[in-house]
Amino acid sequence: MSKRKTTFALLLLTLAALSVHGYHPYAEDAEIYLPGVKKLLHPELYPVGTEFFQSHASLTLFPNLIAASVRITHIPFDYAIFVWYMASIFLLLVACWEFSGICFDSVMARWGAVGLVAALLTLPVAGTALYLMDQYLNPRNLAAFAAVFAVSRVLQDKYLHASIWLIFAAAVHPLMASFAVAFCAVLILLEKIRKPVPTMAGLLPFVSVFAPPPPAYREAMRFHTTHFLLHWQWYEWLGIIAPFPIFIWFGRIARSRNLKNLERGCQAAVVYELVYFAVALVIAIPDRFETLARLQPLRSLHLLYLFLLMATGGFMAEYVLKNRVWRWIALFLPLCAGMFVAQRALFPATAHIEWPWAASKNEWEQAFLWGRNNTPTDAVFAIDPFYLGIPGEDTIGFRALAERSRLADAYKDSGAVSMFPPLAEEWREQFLAQKDWKHFTQADFLRLREKYGVSWAVLQLPENIGLSCPYRNSAVAVCRVGP
Repeated sequence: MSKRKTTFALLLLTLAALSVHGYHPYAEDAEIYLPGVKKLLHPELYPVGTEFFQSHASLTLFPNLIAASVRITHIPFDYAIFVWYMASIFLLLVACWEFSGICFDSVMARWGAVGLVAALLTLPVAGTALYLMDQYLNPRNLAAFAAVFAVSRVLQDKYLHASIWLIFAAAVHPLMASFAVAFCAVLILLEKIRKPVPTMAGLLPFVSVFAPPPPAYREAMRFHTTHFLLHWQWYEWLGIIAPFPIFIWFGRIARSRNLKNLERGCQAAVVYELVYFAVALVIAIPDRFETLARLQPLRSLHLLYLFLLMATGGFMAEYVLKNRVWRWIALFLPLCAGMFVAQRALFPATAHIEWPWAASKNEWEQAFLWGRNNTPTDAVFAIDPFYLGIPGEDTIGFRALAERSRLADAYKDSGAVSMFPPLAEEWREQFLAQKDWKHFTQADFLRLREKYGVSWAVLQLPENIGLSCPYRNSAVAVCRVGP
């Protein structure tokens, strides 16, 4: 197949992936990453609470990259992030195509590898609270394709090219890039010494003894139990353990069929996972290591799952599906249907694909947009600190969409605390100031106004609290606090 036809086929596969997995530009962690981009484009935004997203933004060039693309192209922001999102899917599939070409001899196996990744893009990665690729633009999506390109170059002994991809990954997401660096290091060391045990010992990081974390930090971590291995469910543990025998089995098959690069990759995957599993256990057991949980060593599974799916898809295509069209349909149609249904269950009140030119169907989004268009830029909002978990809200981030400051919430801002402990006391103070939100009265809102400058609130039940609410729909109202 010519490069032109391959590129066209990968573009079609990108569109198919979009139709299966959807697109929700302001969902979940977009609340952390997009405000940093908007702050660069419009410095007057977010006069309050910037520390809860700038802590992440300061460690990555992701906001600078996206903001620069908006400035250079003059494309509206929502269109720009949609283009970046589509490009990230396409480039991941291109990276998988290249990787599978290094590991498998047949074109059919390559399409099986790429097709399985595309079908399962939003597959959860064990208990890490990650998907293979999120339904919105974020630095992890960009680091993912860079990591796969880097590993492919290492398998080809093109270390300079691999280094360039790793530098790019580190520039957009240092933590996820560190896992790619570790995997590449394991590949190189195993090739040099051919003995996995010394390699594992050499990769174990030095772990410092930390004093017990302060109460405010512990309180924030209550909302992020996925950081702690001992809190995982049994089926999430299965997500750690199952890859070991699978990779060992795949490595033996690869050896018997003289697929040397695939064999190398499988061996490296076993060692790589053993190392990070050991580190996760060390961090999880003694309380004094609790603050090390923010290193999230089991997020290393993200890269491992990508390789696992590519190897699985390649073997299935070559030895099971073959050239029987009905077999491909029998496998991929139920997979895609299941992933589609799962995404609709996650975002039931929102359009499956939130096109940048389409009006929002979600009533929470409509309220946030009204706040963006009808309140002063320096307005400070209060909103239920647990709003991201309210049915029908669909995890849409207020800061990212409304472009207004708000007080700290329970989920995303505590996530910033989990990575940056010095924010803990400030987060706890604001979080406790909104305690018992469901029973707030006018006096409580006036207290927030006096202490934090809150001038607006988003409420589900604004009746009988003495606030003027110029906007309301059947889900929420936007109310003025004070005169």
